[in-house]
Amino acid sequence: MDVKTVCLGMLTDGPASGYDLKKQFESSFAHFFAAGYGSIYPALSSLADQGLVECEEIPQEGKPDRKVYRITDEGRAFLQEALQNPCPCHKLRSEFLATMCFAHLMRPDDIEAVLDHRLEEIARYQVMFAQLESERMDDWSAGMKFVLGFGKAMANAMQTYINDNRHVLEDDQPVRAANA
Repeated sequence: MDVKTVCLGMLTDGPASGYDLKKQFESSFAHFFAAGYGSIYPALSSLADQGLVECEEIPQEGKPDRKVYRITDEGRAFLQEALQNPCPCHKLRSEFLATMCFAHLMRPDDIEAVLDHRLEEIARYQVMFAQLESERMDDWSAGMKFVLGFGKAMANAMQTYINDNRHVLEDDQPVRAANA
């Protein structure tokens, strides 16, 4: 699923600006689908060109007009068709894991720093998940609740794995010294 399709899905909750969608990517979607302004605004422009969303420009004093997007009937049909895919791809791109592949080339202090930073990131996600649960879940769909639970389970599993297995990298010290 691409950014355009995710934006269409978000717009089923109601009209939104690119800024509003970016905030949703940074909160509800942050743990599994990243998108920045550089991909959101071109996606919205393309969706408007295709007639899948309508754009209303709202004048603002001293600022550029605010563009608010609303999904069209054609956009809903397009989204429904996209959701018919029984095999959506589950991609994982992790700079952390790529770095750990080359841990044998790193100094022990650098490895520890990378692991500790990753644990700090996971802790921030866990705080975000707790905030989402306490503030907003009452009106969430079952699918969004499922995704939040999945994110929590993944974060907990990553945290447990790193804590239980960081010794594997420490045990690699003699190999690292021999390769140096």
